[in-house]
Amino acid sequence: MAKSSNQIHRAWWKECSVYQIWPASYKDSNEDGIGDIPGIISKLDYIKNLGVDIVWLCPSYKSPQVDMGYDIADYYNIADEYGTVADVEKLIQECHERGMKLLMDLVVNHTSDQIEWFKKSRSSKDNEYRNWYVWKPPRFDEQGNRHPPNNWMSHFQGSAWQYDELTGEYYLHLYATEQPDLNWEHPPVRDAVHDIMRFWLDKGADGFRMDVINFVSKDQRFPDVPVKDPRTPWQWADRYYANGPRLHEYLQGLGDILKEYDAFSVGEMPFVKDTNEVLKAVRYDRNEINMIFNFEHVDIDHGTYDKFEPGNWKLTDLKEFFERWQTFMYDNGGWNALYWENHDQPRSIDRYTNAKEEHHVISSKMLATVLALHGGTPFVYQGQEIGMRNIPPSWGMEEYKDIDCLNHWNPLVRDRPSDINAQTIARQEYQKKSRDNARTPVQWTSAPNAGFTGPNTKPWMSVNPNYTSINAEAQINDPNSTYSFWGRVLGLRKKYLDIFVYGNYTLVDRDSQEVFAFTRQYENQKAIVVCNWTETAREWSAKANGIEGVEEVILDNWEGVQETAQRLEGGKWSLRPYEAVVALL
Repeated sequence: MAKSSNQIHRAWWKECSVYQIWPASYKDSNEDGIGDIPGIISKLDYIKNLGVDIVWLCPSYKSPQVDMGYDIADYYNIADEYGTVADVEKLIQECHERGMKLLMDLVVNHTSDQIEWFKKSRSSKDNEYRNWYVWKPPRFDEQGNRHPPNNWMSHFQGSAWQYDELTGEYYLHLYATEQPDLNWEHPPVRDAVHDIMRFWLDKGADGFRMDVINFVSKDQRFPDVPVKDPRTPWQWADRYYANGPRLHEYLQGLGDILKEYDAFSVGEMPFVKDTNEVLKAVRYDRNEINMIFNFEHVDIDHGTYDKFEPGNWKLTDLKEFFERWQTFMYDNGGWNALYWENHDQPRSIDRYTNAKEEHHVISSKMLATVLALHGGTPFVYQGQEIGMRNIPPSWGMEEYKDIDCLNHWNPLVRDRPSDINAQTIARQEYQKKSRDNARTPVQWTSAPNAGFTGPNTKPWMSVNPNYTSINAEAQINDPNSTYSFWGRVLGLRKKYLDIFVYGNYTLVDRDSQEVFAFTRQYENQKAIVVCNWTETAREWSAKANGIEGVEEVILDNWEGVQETAQRLEGGKWSLRPYEAVVALL
């Protein structure tokens, strides 16, 4: 049953879409091989023409770049390779002049070990900054051997604890050793985070994406993980550092500032198994954050013990994920963040379809349709709008930059040098899932280096060689391109705002492994989205699924809507490979 209009909680950010920029790989303006903020500014018209409303700038702060800027050494300054604070101020102004908003990245679960806070913290046990980080004394066994405070594992392999000789204690790092975790239990840490937020909001930023924000509250007992299998300790440890006892207290502290500025917020929240825990963070009346990134659908192809192990999934798994979160958020006053891709995920065509080259464009349009017309705020990651693909299988390990991937590969080669089978499987999985898949330079033209940088400059990361056929220049004026289609589907979402933004969601033909279909309904307005998720043509029984008649076809990724309407007459719909049809009922 659809909600009545007076039960709908409307907000400007619900009606928006977001375009995410990974600055190192977007556009290099000074030909040093690294993307920069002036390069982003030069492409704002391209972004605006896509029809998005918010630009999300990934971390651009001062950083040693151990983890591509997620190790921040100065939250108040911009990395030299990206530009200056003045450049960011200009980016904000230029976005606003085009009617767009700018979202900054807030990375405050951890910092760089090069930030002044941590340098002071590690200098002595009695320094005023000591409690800004999580320090613990070692444990010793009966033989007197030193061990970390507990058996938690880092997400980038190895122990989550690093021993520091100077003070004889360990500090916690859930990611790289150069990324020590902040101690949010210490009030000055929270005050510092609030000051950072105000600094950028006062400069005109419109909100924040918050990195692993549900890790900021940890179980202060720091207990050992009850490891049932030595291969999975980190999978068991999240119960102690994700969604901790004071999380919502901390989030409400952030929410007070966001509310003051009417700012936008989206939180990255891994390991969220409890839907009510999510609801506490995002429900419209909780004053915490607007929405979160859920991870279930991007973990769908992970192995049992490791993301770099083979994993299998079915279309019904994907449909179940969408149905559960769509209906839960709608029924309980929450909101979804919709995404297929981001800086940590591979390209969606290669992950979610088996499309061959002939169906590359069609499948990219199908994925755009499914994403944008679900309930929630759609996020488009740079290059997704032109159908960029994963790195080639032929690339050697010397091409990889991702610390997560390299920290998996190097111990494998060191400890199992003759296990060619394991190394081959790992290489195959890197090509499917490595974060580098999303980080190759944006393909602007068919010129050398894809127009990302000058023809005589070596990019910081190799360009995907398919840039000669997949590039923005070839698509911006082509009405049949992926870029143009994204514009249409985002425009459709705005044109039928009540249906696709505020309407309810009903999954149709739940058990089909070939067709993904759902309806959206607002009061007496109703639409259906039907997608053939295979590379072969098939018939779909509309009548058997309760669809009696079509009022108007409003979108099709294959052809003009008039011809599509003729094929939908009668009880069976003829669907082409990877075809997506949207119709009013």
